[in-house]
Amino acid sequence: MESKFNEIIRFIREKYNTPEGLIALHEPRFKGNEKKYVNECIDTTFVSSVGKYVTRFEEMIAEFTGAKHAIAAVNGTAALHIALLLSDVKPEDEVITQALTFIATANAVAYTGAKPIFIDVDKDTMGLSPKLLEIFLLENTEAVRGFCINKKTGKRIKACVPMHTFGHPCRIDEIIAICNRYNIDVIEDAAESLGSYFKGQHTGTFGKFGTLSFNGNKTITTGGGGMVLTNDDELGKLAKHITTTAKVPHRWEFVHDRIAYNYRLTNLAAALGCAQMEQLPEFLLQKRKLSETYSSFFKHLGIEFVTEPKNCLSNYWLNTLVLNDKKEQTSFLEHMNNRNVMVRPVWQLMNRLEMYKDCQCDSLTNSEWLADRVVNIPSSVIVNL
Repeated sequence: MESKFNEIIRFIREKYNTPEGLIALHEPRFKGNEKKYVNECIDTTFVSSVGKYVTRFEEMIAEFTGAKHAIAAVNGTAALHIALLLSDVKPEDEVITQALTFIATANAVAYTGAKPIFIDVDKDTMGLSPKLLEIFLLENTEAVRGFCINKKTGKRIKACVPMHTFGHPCRIDEIIAICNRYNIDVIEDAAESLGSYFKGQHTGTFGKFGTLSFNGNKTITTGGGGMVLTNDDELGKLAKHITTTAKVPHRWEFVHDRIAYNYRLTNLAAALGCAQMEQLPEFLLQKRKLSETYSSFFKHLGIEFVTEPKNCLSNYWLNTLVLNDKKEQTSFLEHMNNRNVMVRPVWQLMNRLEMYKDCQCDSLTNSEWLADRVVNIPSSVIVNL
């Protein structure tokens, strides 16, 4: 096993042209107009939430994804929080999501006062399973005055938040069809999937809302940032309003017409984002080349490399392996990280965390199976691979 791991290290170091030293899991690439735009932003003194780069960044994201409206936020968690609020998720409601996800998904639900319900994922997409979602709804809910009510808790299930894991689209069309029958709003956590498509349509544009993240480890970054996507004119306008403290436009008066949030992305961060968006097509091309190289290499080694599901075009944000068992996963993580090649397991399942351990779940069989076997390997863009 150790010799196989060493062969992987040699291969990765060769691809990243890094004979020694740290190879990060996913670090940003700044090869374009980042410094130019940031310096221009500084020169104008418009570095906060007002400025041309915020507007331009929103326009670029909307154009790229095909969403009618894109509203910039300080991070992906804030974007998801706003999307849940505008879907009328209230305290004591429940929101279905997956246990195999980053903590931000569950936390955004908790911010509204609602409680998550964790449903299992499909092994091939690692995203919410429509089949298991429907089984849960059939067995555990009833329609009362047009609402989907959880028979076990008596609470309203108001929304469903599937996540496109590591950039691989889930079966979002089936999930939406099911949720429509149960009067449940769908909000896509597309934080990791900028540049990913399901049946030719960009992730984050299927549901009532979609959200993106531009954290420092994402395909493009603004240092920290997020985006709300929607095709609804009124909701798009309202999302912008409540992310900017609900201030009524006026040249000097400070009038706010509702409790709202100071979630607007800064012009400085958006300047970085505009420069990154200019390079996104090339980033995606290089990431696809890397994934193809990995796929061929790991096939030779007899290790499962996760490829895009059927009907999907994935951005391959984080390249992923599925190992044989928990023992092999642990050995791999120790061996690689001890030798300065960053690899990581999937996140701790949400239902295993102290604050979410009492949330309702289904069996989570696939989630637990994946948690014991999945590892992410270095996935940074290699220029001119």
